[in-house]
Amino acid sequence: MLENNTYNLMMQLTEEHKSLWRIKLHYMKDAENSEEARKFWTKMEKDKEEHINELTALIKEHMK
Repeated sequence: MLENNTYNLMMQLTEEHKSLWRIKLHYMKDAENSEEARKFWTKMEKDKEEHINELTALIKEHMK
């Protein structure tokens, strides 16, 4: 059984992946007529990818 902290990190990783998927699949397409919105979603996409990398590293450390 996982500790709550590890479980929480894994749950947040799942949420970040879901959010990134929505941004790439839907939000960018919906923002095709708005340069400002596309810039925002591009920045958010990079942020989510960084969060995913950080969470993945944390989870690996907690699973040792």
